[in-house]
Amino acid sequence: MFKKVLVANRGEIAVRIIRACREMGIRTVAVYSEADIDALHVQVADEAICIGAAPSRDSYLHLSNIISSAVITGCEAVHPGYGFLAENKGFAELCESCQIKFIGPPPEVIERMGDKAAARAAMISAGVPVVPGTISGINGQREIREPVKKCGLPLIIKASAGGGGRGMRIVRSEAELENALRMAGNEAEAAFGNGEVYAEHYIEEPRHIEIQIIADQYGRIVHLGERDCSIQRRYQKIVEEAPSPVLRQSKRIAMGKAAVKAARAIGYVSAGTIEFLLDKDGKFYFMEMNTRIQVEHPVTEQITGIDLVKAQIAVAAGEKLPFCQDDISIHGHAIECRINAEDPDNGFSPSTGIIERYHQPGGPGIRVDSCVGQGMEIPPYYDSLIGKLIAWGRDRNEALARMERALAEYDIEGIKTTLPFHKRVMRSEAFRSGNYHTGFIEKQMNEQG
Repeated sequence: MFKKVLVANRGEIAVRIIRACREMGIRTVAVYSEADIDALHVQVADEAICIGAAPSRDSYLHLSNIISSAVITGCEAVHPGYGFLAENKGFAELCESCQIKFIGPPPEVIERMGDKAAARAAMISAGVPVVPGTISGINGQREIREPVKKCGLPLIIKASAGGGGRGMRIVRSEAELENALRMAGNEAEAAFGNGEVYAEHYIEEPRHIEIQIIADQYGRIVHLGERDCSIQRRYQKIVEEAPSPVLRQSKRIAMGKAAVKAARAIGYVSAGTIEFLLDKDGKFYFMEMNTRIQVEHPVTEQITGIDLVKAQIAVAAGEKLPFCQDDISIHGHAIECRINAEDPDNGFSPSTGIIERYHQPGGPGIRVDSCVGQGMEIPPYYDSLIGKLIAWGRDRNEALARMERALAEYDIEGIKTTLPFHKRVMRSEAFRSGNYHTGFIEKQMNEQG
């Protein structure tokens, strides 16, 4: 097992990784920008090194500064968390060249699955269901006509090299094709440095269902059930739950097997997530793979009892998974609300400043993964996520009741947060019934005001 790990991230995920390492007897090194000198992850790590100025490009995305910090402090491994460098092939290769273990999949797997068009082609070859569309990227008007003929309208154009809703446009008529293709390509180029896009049939009002997998270096791949991530705003997840309230056991088994097949086909090692779309007829299709730990991993941990971060670290250290598929059982239900420093009544605009009062909930079935406290400052440079509230119950009704109780107890003053919005989601009839889809916020929530 590793003796010292550098955590190449910030915020709640850095705190989460540091805590897991401490329980495993591993010393940790935190890295921080000048804006994060008083951040919680800096306080809880064994050591901390400043890696640059506040902007991400000068600190958390500065490869050489991070690697130098690992070398200087004698770290054997680097955990990238999610975001920043977690799916950066070059960073993973740089770690390898410096004899530092990258806690994640091999660089070539990151590259292959990071290119969405290439990932689609790999899944088609593996026999995993894929939404009809282009097998490779498209770069011009002539090439976009083929998927229109093949799949019909509506289409969705997506960035080959990115995600998170950027470089994405829905096309409902041929008159929209030229403008949508240009706008998606320009946005993809600006966001990811790669303007290539691909097209696939647009599934109306789908569910977003993802399967958590973990794989070791000896060929054992296990899935840990599904998470329903259909509550989204502009393709960004806001609420997740596990298990999904709409999946029958037969469909759950089929999706789990497809996820394992997908991971095996690409030689995957580490924790990862296979993401699917589920249409109104109950058919599921591969959408993409996230080659890292996910923001919403706690809901899976709550219903399986497996610490995914510890398992990820152990696999990277060369250990075999201590469980097989038959050992995995689901207990109860879990719901997660992402607490963002945003004003939901002002278009979810970012909110920065000093937290003047902070009180987080507790009690049976409640978990809070947070990076803030009273007196801390929320800087304007980074992602708005400041914490995650997770409620577990013996069934969905109990988990929902506990979540509502916890939201009522949660008190953050001095900045705007999404707490009021989450209260409205939990009270909505569509969410309570489980009858929702990825357009939930735009349709049901907007109708409620």
